[in-house]
Amino acid sequence: MATYPSDYRYTREHEWVVAKDDIATVGITDYAQHELGDVVYAGLPEVGKTVKAGDILGSVESVKTMSDIYAPVSGSVVEINATLADNPEKINQDAHGAGWLARIKLTDAGELSALLDAPAYQAFIAEKDSSA
Repeated sequence: MATYPSDYRYTREHEWVVAKDDIATVGITDYAQHELGDVVYAGLPEVGKTVKAGDILGSVESVKTMSDIYAPVSGSVVEINATLADNPEKINQDAHGAGWLARIKLTDAGELSALLDAPAYQAFIAEKDSSA
């Protein structure tokens, strides 16, 4: 079973976010990449795009399906992981590290506290798996 970094926060839609100062790095969880299968394309937002928590941030396409990625926090996109254009498989290889999708300059750091911590996220996916 994957380990989920304890300093990250998680959504019920399987995104993760970790903030340093007022910049939040966003990606999809190991659980999400495993469910998707082999990722073949990452549709990333444009730098400068303003998003609200819950807005569609981008998408990830795999051999099985296409899935929207939702912004876990509000702010302005300041950087995207351009290496994913040629290497989308990084999402499968290192979902919680090199497979990050975008960095967002936070407009409300308080939104982070509304997200799940690692134990709560792990309980959420365990419950989801047991009811499947």
